[in-house]
Amino acid sequence: MKYSMRSIMPKISTPVLLSTLWIFLTFNAAYGDIGTLYQSVYVGIIKNGIQYTQVFLLFGDVLVEIGIVMILLSRVLNRRANRLANMGAGIFLTAVQVVSLFVGTPTLAYAFVSIMMIGAGVAIVWSAWNWHAVPSSPEISQMSPNV
Repeated sequence: MKYSMRSIMPKISTPVLLSTLWIFLTFNAAYGDIGTLYQSVYVGIIKNGIQYTQVFLLFGDVLVEIGIVMILLSRVLNRRANRLANMGAGIFLTAVQVVSLFVGTPTLAYAFVSIMMIGAGVAIVWSAWNWHAVPSSPEISQMSPNV
């Protein structure tokens, strides 16, 4: 089956697209700065049996980038592609977060944030799984491109 960009991306208003792209850019800039701080402080350190290398931190950056890119994809993909992307990313990131709780002994703060992330991941997957097509009306389609 051959797909074109038009078949995967619904029509989205330019202001919505621009604001979504700015959110995407800002999250990437902020996380890029956080990643740079981690590089300068942690590379070469072994903490709780984990050796912090550039590759290890890059893996963490890739995991965070999946969530950041979903901000953009959730706005621009059509319903079918959106559901699949959200279920795939949600399942993967939730599984990674659950597994991370069993590596070493998590701090209370890490456990708390992990539980919040796991709950959000489950809610994302549940919402995407239960997303049924709704006949669009002009009012609804102006608010959200992926009704």
